[in-house]
Amino acid sequence: MTCGLKILVMGLPGAGKTTLTKALAPRLEAVVFNADQVRANLHRDLGFSHADRVEHARRMGWLCDRVVEAGHVAIADFICPTAETRAAFGRAFVVFVDRVSAGRFEDTNRLFVAPDGCDVRVEADGTPEHWADIVARKIAGARVRP
Repeated sequence: MTCGLKILVMGLPGAGKTTLTKALAPRLEAVVFNADQVRANLHRDLGFSHADRVEHARRMGWLCDRVVEAGHVAIADFICPTAETRAAFGRAFVVFVDRVSAGRFEDTNRLFVAPDGCDVRVEADGTPEHWADIVARKIAGARVRP
């Protein structure tokens, strides 16, 4: 459907990032990098200090960039809690899943800063499929502009 696009699906733990990503990925024929799975397999050397979170974001962005360079859609599904982690991830189409006011990890709740801007803000109302359709339509509309 769409080629060469980097998408960040971000938000607090338990907000529904992974559920939304699972609904969105087939619509875009996307490669998905889930932060928990990437940490468990590739980034086992990283903890949850601020410096490690920034490095994790940088590496996630690098993985997505390789997929985009090959002409495909890459979705990174992770918290990306601060402006610094988002900067380390790099430019992307940002989907902020804003469905909870606090996640299950108190340290992450204290650290998390909502993004100043995003391309789509997912609110509490609506199913993951509903929001996946909205995101896919917004991406398609953005991609056809001259």
